[in-house]
Amino acid sequence: MFTTLLVIGGVLLGLVALLALIVSLSARPTPTRSTSARGAGWVADTGRSHPDAWAAPTAELPAVR
Repeated sequence: MFTTLLVIGGVLLGLVALLALIVSLSARPTPTRSTSARGAGWVADTGRSHPDAWAAPTAELPAVR
């Protein structure tokens, strides 16, 4: 009886430890450089603002790289 409880407790403890490991590895890393006033540091900084869907259309074509 005691051995059964010990095994069940060990399995539950192992599952909790595995869950904690998965959560810690899946967390978003903190940015290494300071974030700009425009947004978070993990967003690509292209130097251009986001196009406004309600703005009048322009003749400018996006650059092809």
